[in-house]
Amino acid sequence: MCIDSDDATLVEDGLSRREAMALTVATVTMAAGGAEAATLAKVSERAVDIKTADGICDAVLLHAGDKPAPAVIWFPDGFGRRPAHVDMGKRLAAEGYAVLVINPYYRVRRAPVLPPDFDFNKPEDREKGMKMIAMLDHDAVIRDASSFVAFLDTQPEVNPKAKIGAVGFCLGGSMTVRAQAAAPDRVGASVSFHGGGLVSEHANSPHKLVARTKGAYHIAIGIDDDEKQPEAKTVMAKALEDAKRPYTQEVYPGAKHGWMVPDRPVYDHDQAERGWTAMLRLYKQALI
Repeated sequence: MCIDSDDATLVEDGLSRREAMALTVATVTMAAGGAEAATLAKVSERAVDIKTADGICDAVLLHAGDKPAPAVIWFPDGFGRRPAHVDMGKRLAAEGYAVLVINPYYRVRRAPVLPPDFDFNKPEDREKGMKMIAMLDHDAVIRDASSFVAFLDTQPEVNPKAKIGAVGFCLGGSMTVRAQAAAPDRVGASVSFHGGGLVSEHANSPHKLVARTKGAYHIAIGIDDDEKQPEAKTVMAKALEDAKRPYTQEVYPGAKHGWMVPDRPVYDHDQAERGWTAMLRLYKQALI
C-alpha cells in the first residue's frame, strides 16, 4: 500500500490489518535474534502526549541507557502506529537514539486507530482510511513536525545539541521531507522507505521542498513503486543535487512496497537489513 495525502495515491498489498497483526509477533521474533532481543528488553518505553496546533498527539518515546541521545521522529505507514513499528523503534533506540513513534491519526482517535479487520481493499474501509489520510496534508504535517521537534527538545532522554532524524514508511516517507522543511535547523537527516508521493505535480510536493532543507537524505524505493513511477527517482535526484543536499537513493533489488515492516506480507529480511544499515550509517554521520 503506497499512500500520499496530497495526491491520494493508493496501491494495494492485499492484507487486512487483522492478518498483518497475526504475522507481527512471529515475524518480529524471527527478525530479532536472541542477543538482539535481550538488548531490546533494555529499551525503556514511555507513553507521551504531545500538544499540537490541532490537538494532542499520542506517541511512544523509546530510549536505552542513562544518557541523552539524538532524537528520531518515527512516521509509521498507512496502517498507523502498531506493535511492529514500536518494536522497530526499539531496535533503533537500542542503537543509541531517542525514538518518538507517533500516531499520525491522532486527529481521529488515540492509537490503535484502525480495527483489526481493517482492509484497504474493502470500499467502505478504503473510504474511511482515505478520509483520515486526507487530514495529513502538507500544512498539517508541517504543524505536527514543528510540535514534535519542540517537544523532543524538552525531554530528558534527548540531547538537544544533536540534530534530529526522521524516518518514514509509505505515507510517512513524504513526512520526513516535510519535517526537515518545518525545522531545517534541527532536523538533520531524513530516511524514506517505500515513500509515497515524493514526486508529484502538487505545489508542496516533497521534491519541491528539499531546497528549504539543510540535512541529508536516504531515499529507499521499492521495485513496484519504481515501475509505476520510474521518472520519480530522477526528478528527486535532480532536486537534491540542485539543493546541494547530501543523499543516497536506491531502488532496493527485489523489494516490494512495504518490505521494511515485519508485519507486511512483502517483508524482505535481507533487503530490510540493508535498509537498516543505510539508515544507521546516515544517522551516525548526520545526527551530531
